[in-house]
Amino acid sequence: MFLLCPLEQLVEGKSRGFQRNGIAIVAVRKNQQVYAYVNRCPHRGIPLEWQPDDFLDYSAEFIQCATHGALFSISSGECIAGPCVGQGLEPLQVSIDAQQQVWVNELDD
Repeated sequence: MFLLCPLEQLVEGKSRGFQRNGIAIVAVRKNQQVYAYVNRCPHRGIPLEWQPDDFLDYSAEFIQCATHGALFSISSGECIAGPCVGQGLEPLQVSIDAQQQVWVNELDD
């Protein structure tokens, strides 16, 4: 596991990008839950955001790939619209400790 950030740095209804241990990560706090995924579109293998920390569509209901507009469920990472429907973002297991620090499990190779 590695430390992502203090929970207070993830604002409800917003997204943030991180680089940890050589992994590009997108994290979203939605309905008091934190979701984290590898920041890589399954369609092209490229980063999702237009600019730093800008991963959500205009409604803030979905993660959106800036390159081709694919929409991904925040809670599952599944692509629900776009060229990679049925595929999904690579999830990272998140835990929050008693000190309100957000931790992410290492990727399995």
